[in-house]
Amino acid sequence: MTQIFDNPADFADEALDGFVAANRGYVARVDGGVVRSTEVPAGQVALVVGGGSGHYPAFAGLVGPGLATGSACGNMFASPAAGQVYRVAKAANAGGGVLLSYGNYAGDVLHFGQAQLRLNAEGIETRTVTVTDDIASAPIDQLGKRRGIAGDLTVFKIAGAAAEAGLDLDAVERLAIKTNYRTRSLGVAFDGCTLPGAADPLFHVPAGQMSLGLGIHGEPGISEHPMPTASELAELLVSRLLDDKPEDAGDRVVAIVNGLGTVKYDELFLLFGKVEKLLTAAGLTVVEPECGELVTSLDMSGLSLTLLWLDEELEQYWAAPADTPAFRKGSMAPRAPRAEAAIDDAETADVEQPTPAAADLGRLAVEILAQVRDVVVKHEEELGKLDAIAGDGDHGIGMRRGVDAAATAGEAVSGGSVARVLATAGEAWSERAGGTSGALWGSAVIAAGQSLGNREAYASGDAAAAVTAFVRAITELGKADPGDKTMVDALLPFRDAFLAELDGGAPVDRALAVAAAAAESAAARTADLRPLKGRARPLAEKSLGHPDPGAVSFGLITARISHFIDSQLATVAAAGELSATAGNGAQA
Repeated sequence: MTQIFDNPADFADEALDGFVAANRGYVARVDGGVVRSTEVPAGQVALVVGGGSGHYPAFAGLVGPGLATGSACGNMFASPAAGQVYRVAKAANAGGGVLLSYGNYAGDVLHFGQAQLRLNAEGIETRTVTVTDDIASAPIDQLGKRRGIAGDLTVFKIAGAAAEAGLDLDAVERLAIKTNYRTRSLGVAFDGCTLPGAADPLFHVPAGQMSLGLGIHGEPGISEHPMPTASELAELLVSRLLDDKPEDAGDRVVAIVNGLGTVKYDELFLLFGKVEKLLTAAGLTVVEPECGELVTSLDMSGLSLTLLWLDEELEQYWAAPADTPAFRKGSMAPRAPRAEAAIDDAETADVEQPTPAAADLGRLAVEILAQVRDVVVKHEEELGKLDAIAGDGDHGIGMRRGVDAAATAGEAVSGGSVARVLATAGEAWSERAGGTSGALWGSAVIAAGQSLGNREAYASGDAAAAVTAFVRAITELGKADPGDKTMVDALLPFRDAFLAELDGGAPVDRALAVAAAAAESAAARTADLRPLKGRARPLAEKSLGHPDPGAVSFGLITARISHFIDSQLATVAAAGELSATAGNGAQA
């Protein structure tokens, strides 16, 4: 049990502050995580890793020469928000592009993906390689659905060494993908972990039993088995991993026995000795192994075995030197400290002077965000009840938290360009709402703002581009298709109707009205669909007959925006008529 803290809600941030204080020769604190405190050669690829806190040495402990350039650090077992990832990557960037790498979990995929879109839009070339080494989480023919556990280390180490060697982004990405494909892991637990402030572990394993196939976020395993002897455990882990080896596996492997929190080093060493004998008996040569705590889960009682099948290229980078607070290999020359001003400058973007047109549109965006907040608050309870039918019931409150933060953040920069207003609002939406909808809406709002930019004048074509960017951000991040029963089922009809009306010569307000009606109609039709994505998928039959809450909220929002725009135009027209009448009276 975690016992040393003041306020459990502040545990992750305060632990990270203390980690930096103890390792200033390696890392510097930035908003959202840490970056190297030493010089990074100009043009070097920046490897930015990350995930939830509670896994030390992963992820912040792996920042240093020869390994990661920065780490985005979320709350306990929770993905860092997209804004955190973005800020860490900006501070870590040395001009050679950014490779994001992290375990394959839904929240991380969405938030790191949103940051990637934003970084690429700003001209910082950014790629992603997710780690998918956990053989228990999906069959071998579905590698892309597997979770990332202790295999994080092999992917990060080889990608970091490739970046340190001066390879370009294409080559670093290729090696990370190759390493991930050739890495396999399997974990076991003897009891669960306890979050700071909690009275009980997240799960228990019955006495005399072992849980097989656990994750690293407090998830229990997929099956329970009688507690084995050390020899039986080694045989189980090795045999399962060898049965799952990659097609082009050779006979040289890295073996990693990883402690998850409370299994003592003596026990890990004992198990490693038995693992090595089994691997040798299978005709394999064990190369530069690791045994210890490398990717933990707070105080979980458990361990995992990872195998990386090497080839000549990968072995070169696995053996390369690295020097971080928690992982050291070989010898590296000391690095000069990085100027604090350089880190601060990387975090702070220049605020562009808005054009009059962009400022006017920014003020309109602030007013629209207030309208969106109003309609979401009005329907919050309804959306929550709809989501509870086949989900967790948090869609209403999540949307309200997100748009409330977005509207407040937008108001704070009112008078800035529309790009700045929407970027600020979108980031706030993502960070406050959390979850899938927060990442998707935040990303889409930011993308629309980037599309509109800071121009001298705007036309209907700019509105079409903004809608297209909004939709693309959601579809690229969410990976949902029409018919999956998600927001996309209302989003695409909205886009198609809007663009068709504009192509036909309709003004923006008319196109918006037609598109909003299409979205509401399409949202209602989702009642006839079975969900194929998200948390509602396992309860598909229960969901049938009820519309998707994400599609419904999107329809409500577009209808409110359309009504607001119409009312604004009516007010302007009435003011114009009044002015004309007054002018005629004066002439008379």
